[in-house]
Amino acid sequence: MKQIDTAQLDITACQAQAAEYHARGFNCAQAVACTLAPAVGLDPQVAFTLTEGFGAGMGGMTETCGAISGAVAIMGFVMSDGMENPKTKGQTYKLSREIAKRFGEKNTTTVCGTLKGIGSDKGPLRSCPGCIDDAVEIACDMLKQLAE
Repeated sequence: MKQIDTAQLDITACQAQAAEYHARGFNCAQAVACTLAPAVGLDPQVAFTLTEGFGAGMGGMTETCGAISGAVAIMGFVMSDGMENPKTKGQTYKLSREIAKRFGEKNTTTVCGTLKGIGSDKGPLRSCPGCIDDAVEIACDMLKQLAE
């Protein structure tokens, strides 16, 4: 497991940074991953490029919310022991499921299209900025727990 700098995981500050990134045109996955990257020792530029395809529910397909994908990408970076020891994925999968579970409990779904209200007469369940806030909060909380 990588080192986690919990001093960089103030939820309010991270949510503000993610909102600023999103306002600059970052997709939801990029906004979350780039915000959390410094706390886990990942270059934000690398996080940006790796998560580019995960926006709008994975490449615009409106499937899994990009904000969740960004948080999951960070967990993978933190937990993986790399190619020489590909035995860490089980723990990473567990953390990924926990992110999705917590997000789903807050928002009733993890599906981008449903969150945005696509095809629904009821309108959106949650805005992209709201989803980003939720994913950042969940990821910060989980990263702090891992660091303990």
